[in-house]
Amino acid sequence: MTNYKEIVTKTVIGKAKKISHDEYKISTEQIPNTVLGCWIINHSFNGTNNNGKVLIKGSFDLNIWYSYDNDTKTMVSNQRVNYTDEMQISLKSDNNLNDNSEIIVRSLKQPTVTDVSIINNEIDLKVEKELGVEVVGDAKLRISVEDEDDDYEIITDDEQNIDEVNDEYIDS
Repeated sequence: MTNYKEIVTKTVIGKAKKISHDEYKISTEQIPNTVLGCWIINHSFNGTNNNGKVLIKGSFDLNIWYSYDNDTKTMVSNQRVNYTDEMQISLKSDNNLNDNSEIIVRSLKQPTVTDVSIINNEIDLKVEKELGVEVVGDAKLRISVEDEDDDYEIITDDEQNIDEVNDEYIDS
């Protein structure tokens, strides 16, 4: 007769990714002439349940190197940028997103400046990023268990008699 047991485990019940294109207007200390470079560092984020949707709150530091005063001087502008993204994730089976669900957010593509221009003495940046979300919840597995005897072979160490020493072995 086959017996069944249920195992409760954690499993991915939903998974999605989203590419975001955002635009930011940055005011600088000086009136910029030319953007010489821009980079994004210190990207951090987390995801929470927001009425059945995943709410991602994050931030990064935006650094812009620019010239001013008719391209005779340079300066770096540093700004902290906060963002919020919301994702509707389709869940497998009859699962729901609830407060017991674990939400794992990964950056699949770090925020990157894709376009930059100077408009009305402000720096206009376009930033692209890709975030992936996994929702982990409980799953129940049902497996069959067979009741069989132990199938291990029993091995015993051979006892050796120390009193029997081969004298010829030592001489050779």
